Amino acid sequence: MTAYRARLTESDIRRLIKSDAEDDRAAAAHKLCRSIDRMPLDDADRAAAQKILSVLANDAAELVRRALAVTLKASDVMPREVARRLAADTDSVALPIIASSPAFTDDDLIEIVRAGSAVRQTAVAARDRVPRDVAAVLAAEGCQSAVRALAANDNADISEASLGVVVDRFGQVPEVVSAVAYRQVLPLSVTERLVALASDAVREHLVTRHAVAPETAIQVARFARERATVDLVDQARASNDLPAFVAGLNARKVLNASLLLRALARGQMALFEHALAELTGTPHHRAWLMVHDAGPLGLKSIYDRAGLPPRLFQAFRAGVDTWRALQAEGGDTASDQFRQRMLERFLSQRPNAAREDLAYLMERLDRPGGHEAAVAVSAA
Repeated sequence: MTAYRARLTESDIRRLIKSDAEDDRAAAAHKLCRSIDRMPLDDADRAAAQKILSVLANDAAELVRRALAVTLKASDVMPREVARRLAADTDSVALPIIASSPAFTDDDLIEIVRAGSAVRQTAVAARDRVPRDVAAVLAAEGCQSAVRALAANDNADISEASLGVVVDRFGQVPEVVSAVAYRQVLPLSVTERLVALASDAVREHLVTRHAVAPETAIQVARFARERATVDLVDQARASNDLPAFVAGLNARKVLNASLLLRALARGQMALFEHALAELTGTPHHRAWLMVHDAGPLGLKSIYDRAGLPPRLFQAFRAGVDTWRALQAEGGDTASDQFRQRMLERFLSQRPNAAREDLAYLMERLDRPGGHEAAVAVSAA
């Protein structure tokens, strides 16, 4: 097969754009730009194409310049000088280029932000990639709509310091707080500031999707008083440092039998082990051996040393035995399915637990799998 490709020259402009009518010239410009974008270009072709684009960018008709901007908004053929010229044009021409063109440097984008136009700042904030330096200027100097768009853009590289600036500037604006809260990744310092500012729904999202310190989880529970807002068992699952999390709970006097029974019944064996280690001052590996000792004395010994209520021991004994039996059956102890089966089997044994703990577990039974964290309940 023989391929033929004509070299692009200024004669193409004269041949394709010869009408005095703006609509005709715009249609021709669109056709020419589309051809330029699709053709494989050698160095000579690229130089000729960029010369043509420079001519089109100077056309007196806004419609022609818009055809150029819209058609080549994301093309790497667009020269930086042409992109900058179009970015200084009217909004209908500038916005497609500002939002998408790869021709701009970080300094170009910062210049656009600092020019102060709200719609242009927002276009920069919503780009497929927002570099860190550009994000920092947007956070510090951008208008509210631009900062909200930046926060909602998970492809924006926003530093922890810049997120802090966003919260400083717009912490009382619910739309901005929500946009920050729903980012895929949040530094702990920002998460904990947002907890005090967010609505109940957003606060619930923060504590179920992002790890927070124990004192913050307890603070959330206090915010709501008698309303359900946070579940420390769910927070333990999200923690990257379980021993530190457990130590924090113990320091605040909430590492109690109720919390541990709820955790064990929901398959959180690691939390139970670390809690016993913390309460008894025993290394975790030794606590693990005592919990999983097949004999009758290991669990009872460390349970008593932890100062947990004797009347609840049989319920804990049933929980450990149930977990071990399900593990022996080949269950993945980290899966939602395992946790659900654990909870069902534990409750079927009619454990001797406090009424409020049984109510808590029954409520979790009604919301299996990924729905467990949809509504969080204070374990404090």
